[in-house]
Order: sequence, then C-alpha cells, then structure tokens
Amino acid sequence: MAESIKKQITKVKMQCTALSSSSVEQRNDLLLQICKGLQQDRNVILEANAEDLRNASALSESVKSRLKLDEAKLDSVIESIEDVVAQDDPIGKVLARRLLDDNLLLEKISVPLGVIGMVFEARPDAFLQIVSLCLKSGNCLVLKGGKEANRTNHVLYESIKRSCRGSFAGENWLLLLESHEDVKRMLEADGLVDLIIPRGSYELISYVKENTRIPVLGHADGLCAMYVDRSAFVGKAVACALDSKINYPAACNSIENLIVHKDIAKEFLPIMAKAFSENNVLIVGDERVSSIIRCARATEADWDTEYLGLEISILMVDSIDEAIDFIAHHTSHHTDAIIAEDELAMRKFLTKVDSADVFANCSTRFADGYRFGLGAEVGISTSKIHARGPVGLEGLMSSKYILQGRGQIVQTYMGSMCRPFKHQKLSTEGVSQILNGIDGEEEEDE
Repeated sequence: MAESIKKQITKVKMQCTALSSSSVEQRNDLLLQICKGLQQDRNVILEANAEDLRNASALSESVKSRLKLDEAKLDSVIESIEDVVAQDDPIGKVLARRLLDDNLLLEKISVPLGVIGMVFEARPDAFLQIVSLCLKSGNCLVLKGGKEANRTNHVLYESIKRSCRGSFAGENWLLLLESHEDVKRMLEADGLVDLIIPRGSYELISYVKENTRIPVLGHADGLCAMYVDRSAFVGKAVACALDSKINYPAACNSIENLIVHKDIAKEFLPIMAKAFSENNVLIVGDERVSSIIRCARATEADWDTEYLGLEISILMVDSIDEAIDFIAHHTSHHTDAIIAEDELAMRKFLTKVDSADVFANCSTRFADGYRFGLGAEVGISTSKIHARGPVGLEGLMSSKYILQGRGQIVQTYMGSMCRPFKHQKLSTEGVSQILNGIDGEEEEDE
C-alpha cells in the first residue's frame, strides 16, 4: 500500500509542469468547467452530504455545522470558484527587476510551489476551495478529507475528475486519499509533496506537524480575544463582541475571551451580558466580572479553551498593558481585536499584539480571505514563515530568479580593474521582459 500511494503521488508530481506552464486562459476555462460539472451533479452532491449528516448524529453541533453542504453553501462555494477565475494570474508575476549591467537583466518571478498536500476535517466546502486555488495557481493537489464527509468528498472528487478529463491538466493532477494510513504515507513523501496544509482540530494539526519533514502551513487552533478599552463606545463594543461570538461560533475567528477594562466594566458588562443572554451565549467570568453580572466562575483552563460554540470567557483588567500581556499568554496568534476611541491605545494594541490578524473597532470575523478581497482561502496561517494570515493564491506561490545576459562571465567583474555592476532597480510593472523576449524569439525561429 505504501508503494502504491507513493506511485500515485509520483504521478501527481509529474503533472506539475503541465499546470505551471499552462496559460491563465486554460486554467480559468477548466475552473468554469468544474463549476458547470458541480451544477450538473448538484442533486447527487446534496444527497451524499445529507447521508453524511445522518451518519454524523453523534458528532458535536460545531462539527455538523462545518460538515453541512446545503443549497446555499454549494451556491456560495461555486460563486467563490468563479471569483477565483476573475482574479489575476498569480504565475509569472514580476516581484523584482534589476539591471545588473548593460544587457544583464535579473527578474524575480512568482512560480507555483508544486504539489500541495491538504488534510482536513468535515468542511466539504474547503475541498472545493483548495481545488480552485491550486488549479488557478498551477499547483497539483493530494488531499484527504475527514471520514465524516466521506461520501460528499467522493462525489465532489468524481465530479471534478470528470470535468478534467481530456483537458490540458488531465486527471492525475488531483488525488484523493482514502485512509489514515494513506495520510501517513503522504506525510513521508518529502521530495514529492512540497507543502502540507492541515485544516481542522488542534489534534489533527498537531499530528501532522509531528509526523512530517515537509513544511506545514496552518494554525493549531483559533483562540481569539477582544479587548474593550476604557475609551470604547459601549454600543460599538457590544455590537462587535456579539458579532465576533455569534455570527459563526464554530469558526476559528470567533472570539473565546473577552477582556474588559475596569473603568468601563460597570457600564458595559450588564448590556453585554443581556445581549449574550438573548442569543443563548453561556458566560464564565473572573471574580470581578461575576460581581457585576450573573455568570459561572471561570477556571484557569477556560482562558485557553476554544469553545467553538455559544460560550465565552470574560476577564476584567486594570490596564491595556495587562490586556496585551494576557493575550500574549492565552492566544493562538490567530486574530485579536481592540475596541477603543483612544488612538494611542489603539496604536499600542495593533503594534504590540503578535497575531496574524490584529484589528481595531471591528469584528474578528473579518479575518477571512474573501472579506479581505483575496478571494477564496485555504485557511489562516499563524506561521511567520512563508505566508501569514488568510492564505489565498499568493500563499500558494514561491519564486525563482531568472537572469538573461549576452555571454557575460563573472571574471569580468573580479579584480582591481574589474567592470563595476550597475545594480539598477527597475519598475516591476508589466509582464516578464525576459520571458516575453524568449517567447518572441521562439516564435520568430518557427
């Protein structure tokens, strides 16, 4: 079995050149063909998901919420694929351009990473998002969904494969793994797989990170906080905190900790508690919070709990510095926010909080590739290497340097009487001058 999976991933790897060298028109046409296929297979997809949901009765409500793929969610994800089509071609963008000397031009251009390995739980919509992003960015894909979405994933996979038959990409650019053992083999496939993206529980992401030498992109959990400063407008703070909690409680950008400055607590907390109560949010609070509103007492473990549901922990602090320190010790570095009118407080928070997304005076639920205008996303990365924050097309790209000369040799630029370099920075506007020149010469030769 291990050899079989390795052979299958090798076949995927062999398609990298076909995708990376394809035109954006080819990739866009295939994405639209995939959308058409999903529309044609709509009833089969929804029936498969309904069966998965029936078999998921023992799972938590948050997992079932992520697993569900209804008419509206399917329409939304098809629309997101169409949005990916509308985005600029990420391949071959000129990231830097420098004239080293006369007729010696250096360019740094964007290129696909190669083969992406995706491991995810529930979330059949994530399946379609990563497929669209990988295809648009010229990357091949090996993926494994959770067993709770087994039927849905298989139906989606077969629909996409049918759409790809006879295309420039063929069928082998995409591979769906079947078992946990297959995942182990993929995690061992360094040299074949270039990046692993796990999307799911803390346990899943930790397992992936601990069992591979392949670079991993993702976040372990979504422990997000909102701090209500002494200068905050109460109405604004209540609205932002409520949206950050109840808009989609199972989301990784939903807040779990609400931190309140002591000077605003007596005014803010009763109104906030009423709003939470009306929306069935269970509150746990520290000693000072529970002296103002009726709530259960928080334990130390609560400050590090990702509820993924209608629960929230509330803490009172004496200063913004205490709030920032609390976040530093109880954060997953995902998304944290401040509600404040004091610009100095706002600036301090935005500067000192070390998270992938740090917001002021808005809901944490804005931490999303689509809402950022990046289009669909494969997830949110809390890593500081490669990509950070919502990861869309740009996060699936690498780069390479291309240099074009006219017979220059290094010896010319060495020694006491050497020729000096110009190292002149040039505008990066437009397409690659080097690749355009090469293409033009090839056409003339023909």
